[in-house]
Amino acid sequence: MFMITIYHNPRCSKSREALDFLSEKFKEIHIINYMQTGINVDTLKELVNLLQIQPMALVRTNESLWNEQFKDMHLEEIELLEILSKNPQLIQRPVIINGNKAVIGRPKENINQIL
Repeated sequence: MFMITIYHNPRCSKSREALDFLSEKFKEIHIINYMQTGINVDTLKELVNLLQIQPMALVRTNESLWNEQFKDMHLEEIELLEILSKNPQLIQRPVIINGNKAVIGRPKENINQIL
């Protein structure tokens, strides 16, 4: 059995909700507080691949930082991942991984897709 991993932002209510949901089902959860530890481009590439999405789908486009600094830029995928690495608050959250499957756990019911 694979260990569940959650890329968690403790300041986010949806992320806390997802962690509570997972805690009811699993004793061991690998919690990565990416806001504290940071997240590198290679890890972001892996997340995008596991999620089976384009990097832009990982961006929180309603964030003021995105709208003020990046919204109108034409970015290559690697440039976008570099921006997310430097500005992790722009990453959709939480991301939950189970083996070779992943989902964005908002709404928390999405998590059931990989359990």
